[in-house]
Amino acid sequence: MAPVSSDASKDDYPWWLVALGVIALALAGVIIANDLYTQVFSVVLKGLWVTIFVTLVAFLLATLLGLGVALMALSDSKALRQIARFYTEVIRGVPILVLLFYIAFVGAPALVALINLVLSPLVGAGLVEPMQVRDLSLMWRAIFALMIGYSAFIAEVFRAGILAVDKGQIEAAKALGLSRFQRFRLVVFPQAVRVILPPLGNDFVAMVKDSSLVSVLGVADITQMGKVYASGSFRFFETYSIVAYVYLILTIGLSLGLRTLERRLRRI
Repeated sequence: MAPVSSDASKDDYPWWLVALGVIALALAGVIIANDLYTQVFSVVLKGLWVTIFVTLVAFLLATLLGLGVALMALSDSKALRQIARFYTEVIRGVPILVLLFYIAFVGAPALVALINLVLSPLVGAGLVEPMQVRDLSLMWRAIFALMIGYSAFIAEVFRAGILAVDKGQIEAAKALGLSRFQRFRLVVFPQAVRVILPPLGNDFVAMVKDSSLVSVLGVADITQMGKVYASGSFRFFETYSIVAYVYLILTIGLSLGLRTLERRLRRI
C-alpha cells in the first residue's frame, strides 16, 4: 500500500473545528458586547446545572440498567433472554417524548399507588402519611424516563461489545478455573470496553440533546429557561440562538473529549 502523502494529511486537518472555534469566539464577543444577549445568556445559564444533573444521573442509571439487561440477554436462561429481548424491543419502539409523558403522568401515579398499598398497614395505624403523586418531583420523573428510554439502546451496545470478545480467550479463562464473574471482570469486560466506548459516548452526547425534552414537563433546564424568557420578552431569535449556542458548546466539547479518550485507549 502506498504511503499517505503530506497533501492527504493536510486535507485531514480539522478545518471544521477551526471554523467552529472562530464562530464560537465571535458569538462570545457578541454576548459580551450586547446587553440583550448578555441578559439572555445569564437567564439560560441558570438551567445549565439542571441539564448537567439530569444528563449525568440519567445516563449513569441507564448504563447500569442497560448492563443488567445485556447480561440477561446473554444468559443461559431462555426466560431471561426472552424478557431482555421483550424489554429492548418495546422500549426502543417508543419515542422518548412519549415515554416522558407516560412515566410522568401514568407511571408515577401507579408507583405512588403501589407504595401506598405496601404501606397501607402503617398508614392505617397512623405511623406514616400516605404518599402523594406531587411528592415525586417532575425532574426525577424525567430522569427515570430518560433512564428507561436509553437503557434499551445501551443494552444493545453492551451486548455487541461483549459478543465481540474472542471466544478462545473465554475458553482459556475457563480452563484456568476462573468463575463466570471473574471471567467477565478480568477477561471479557476490559476488552469489550474498547468496542463499547465509541457508541456509548455517542449515546451520552445524544442524551445531552434529548435532555432538552424534559422542558415539556416544566423542568427548569436550559431549554425551559429559554422558553420562559422568550415567551415573556418575545425575543425568540436572540433567545433560541443562545440556547443553540450553549448546547453546541456542550455537545462538541463532549465529542472532542470522547475522541481523545478513544485514541488513548487504542494506544494501550
